[in-house]
Amino acid sequence: MSISALPRSRNFSLALVALLPLLIFSRAAVAQTGQADAPSRFAQLDGNKVHYKSLGKGDEALVFVHGWTCNMDFWKENESAFAGRTRVILIDLPGHGQSDKPQTTYSMDLFARGIEAVLRDAGVKRATLVGHSMGTPVIRQFYRRYPEKTRALVIVDGSLRPFGDKAAVEKLMAPMRGPNYQEFAGRMIDGMVRPVKDEARRAEIKAAMLRTPQHVAVGAFDAMLDPAIWQQDKITVPVLAIHARQPMWTPEYEQFVRDLIPHLDYQVWDGVSHFLMMDEPQKFNDALAAFLVANKLMKK
Repeated sequence: MSISALPRSRNFSLALVALLPLLIFSRAAVAQTGQADAPSRFAQLDGNKVHYKSLGKGDEALVFVHGWTCNMDFWKENESAFAGRTRVILIDLPGHGQSDKPQTTYSMDLFARGIEAVLRDAGVKRATLVGHSMGTPVIRQFYRRYPEKTRALVIVDGSLRPFGDKAAVEKLMAPMRGPNYQEFAGRMIDGMVRPVKDEARRAEIKAAMLRTPQHVAVGAFDAMLDPAIWQQDKITVPVLAIHARQPMWTPEYEQFVRDLIPHLDYQVWDGVSHFLMMDEPQKFNDALAAFLVANKLMKK
């Protein structure tokens, strides 16, 4: 693919930003254990508040990490499936959701430190981290900084290496920095959510993403251009990687990941979009549960 074709490519868009999981709360039978009934809590990081909710007890937890410009509500079709079986933590990364949104550098390192601040505040010693799209480099950075606090990682249609030329991407990103941010970001998001079948859900996703302030969105996007976060250091904890079948997840990419991660469960699903946990929440929850039980990270 030529660089000139990249802005119109769904694959390119998915590789650049790490987006969204889901918005609609289901599984009504267990709704009483969900985050709607959990009080908001706030951890302190560099003088700012990081918003989170905690379900259950214990010093080990399953932590859901959202993607670019999203928030904890995007995991509503997943978190209730695990409440009662393990402690569950939901986080609004710094700059997102109900967390403070200071004018600062929104790096993967900041996000990783935000997670650690939440775990410390919640009394959690070790965590299994689930990261969707941009959440993948976030949780990998957490593992780099805090390996002793990382039990396992779950990658949800996110990448462990960059896609595209950095200079070309920076040029394409220039309009995001200007006064027409909402218009440009809206067109980008439209391309990303187009495969989502439900029109109302597409609209909800877009609205939620556009509520994140421009300085946060641009800062987080810039952070994904930092070559330091794409170092090819080994990941020795158990990892589950679930991808939607599309051209970017080639056999060569799978081998790259397998070389990086000795203990890997690698899955590619047909018939789902980038938002696979939204398309198939029950299948996703079952796959995650199976991984957790197999690695003795959650009771049966």
